[in-house]
Amino acid sequence: MADIGAHDLGELESFAGAILQSLRPAERRSLFRKVARTLRISQQRRIGAQRNPDGSRFEARKRPKDPAPGAYAVKFLYPEGGSDKPRVVLMHSWARQGPLMTGFDVRAGGIRSFEYGKVIRWLPVPDGEQNAGAGKMRRPSIRQRAMFRKIRRSGLMNASANAQEAWVSFAGRVAAVARIHQLGLFDKPSAQGPEVKYAMRQLFGFAASDRSEILDAVTEHILDVAN
Repeated sequence: MADIGAHDLGELESFAGAILQSLRPAERRSLFRKVARTLRISQQRRIGAQRNPDGSRFEARKRPKDPAPGAYAVKFLYPEGGSDKPRVVLMHSWARQGPLMTGFDVRAGGIRSFEYGKVIRWLPVPDGEQNAGAGKMRRPSIRQRAMFRKIRRSGLMNASANAQEAWVSFAGRVAAVARIHQLGLFDKPSAQGPEVKYAMRQLFGFAASDRSEILDAVTEHILDVAN
């Protein structure tokens, strides 16, 4: 969570601290709501640009190695619900995004997704089962590959305030995911997969531009109150 309180305003206190303390609780609450919204917008904008508060870019996702053999077709044993025996999956024109593999499941006769971490064993693909003439699945666009596209939406990133402080935060499962990236912690990409260490990507933090925008918002509010 990124927050800024009435007693932790940095350079704001040099010229506006006394005025802030003189405001009635309702006026301070109104001011801090404006600060929270300003801070949320700046955090959303920076996350959208895939940058940390210091201006450095988020560390890119590590591109998973494609399973061998087969660049266009893969064959593997996979658990089948309700059965003690795994099924053999032959998948054509597949692509992998995160923990999921998606492609044309020959047995099902359609596009299906499988969890990479649940694959029991990879099997060789005979030449006769290769789909050499098939095209590759369309790769995701740059927009689709951008990280944290969903969690920076206003509905998931909360901006709140009271008479003493303003804050921006995530809640529930989104907060847990954000914390893993914020601190660079370990987590399992899938329930059956091993734990991996995620790169530190600072979703919340103060940049010089954030402080400037907050300063502008506070100044504007104080001038409005004075008038």
